[in-house]
Amino acid sequence: MTDIASTGTAVRILVNGEPRQTGLTNLAAWLDGEGLDAAAVATAVNGDFVPRAARDGITLRDGDRLDVFRAIVGG
Repeated sequence: MTDIASTGTAVRILVNGEPRQTGLTNLAAWLDGEGLDAAAVATAVNGDFVPRAARDGITLRDGDRLDVFRAIVGG
């Protein structure tokens, strides 16, 4: 889902290795815009883990690599 109108400016990012274009440059807003359950996924930007509580403070920029994956519990 691409929502360029939300910020007026589109950025190009890689999401799990796939090129994407989005106007949702706030990580928390991007997850919500994609319909992802923020509590059920883990995130990393440019290889750095982003805790749930910090997502609202992360701005996605052109060229960022975003990894979104389901957390696995158990061992």
